[in-house]
Amino acid sequence: MQPSDNSMQSAVDLGARKAALDREAKRQADESSGNANPYAIDITEENFQQEVLERSMNAPIVLAVLQQRSEQSDQTERALDRLAVEAGGQWAVAKVDVQASPQIAQAMRVQAVPTIAMVIGGQVVPGPSGPADYDQLREWLGQIFDGLREQGVLPQEYSGLGERQEAGEEEGEAGEQSAADTEAQEALQRGDFEAAEAVYTKAVEADPSDEEAKLKLAHIRLYGRVSKLGDANERRKAAADDPDDVQAQIDVADIDMYGGKVEDAFERLVGTVRRTGGDSRDQARGHLLSLFELLPSGDPRVAKGRRALTSALF
Repeated sequence: MQPSDNSMQSAVDLGARKAALDREAKRQADESSGNANPYAIDITEENFQQEVLERSMNAPIVLAVLQQRSEQSDQTERALDRLAVEAGGQWAVAKVDVQASPQIAQAMRVQAVPTIAMVIGGQVVPGPSGPADYDQLREWLGQIFDGLREQGVLPQEYSGLGERQEAGEEEGEAGEQSAADTEAQEALQRGDFEAAEAVYTKAVEADPSDEEAKLKLAHIRLYGRVSKLGDANERRKAAADDPDDVQAQIDVADIDMYGGKVEDAFERLVGTVRRTGGDSRDQARGHLLSLFELLPSGDPRVAKGRRALTSALF
């Protein structure tokens, strides 16, 4: 018997959901081990317009069409993440899972996975198709940025590439995962955020100067908060209906932070600080400071957010 259209569609939907869950599990594992790219955004049909086309009006977006559990895609993704971190947020990596979001790949007429493109000013500039390593991608990016500067699309002082680091320098001892990281990842995989948080809380208590453990603890706490929020659209509506509800603004800021909308999260809480006072202002300010801890201290968005907070306070 031939499967019905509905059963076929259900199979596609299940495959897409599984791919999305796989990518989320990978992201959580990267976050807990300190190997995450803070300038990466997971893209779906729902957020493509805002996170790729609209964001590209202000800064370049490198669009990567990838496939889960593919060695070639993993190689390309790792190289892009490394380049984005070196560039310090001058551009973002928008990652499309071809299994979870096949319509985007179809619209881009993707012939092979992985496929890379640059999006700037809403326009797509084709890039490498097929596996690409760090050196190949760095050379391609350099050529693209040179051309955009010559055309006046990017300012002359824009480099787009940070100081090159050898993979060993950047990764350090990441290959030798600590017992704490292993324990935390196992807890995350079974959805036990409290156990994962306890692992890094203990690590920070044992060594208050351990900045890496503090960063991981901040991320675990964010995951735990977001996991309890329920429907994101309902939270956004509550925040829109009552701009002075500090907890509602904090909830949406957490959702944005979790989804990679870092500047949106910062701007929301800066605005809350600006229009509130007393305990409410202190609550919003304290939470914003905790969100700063989710990014490396040298991240330019943190510096911008701190300046905005200072302006709102004084």
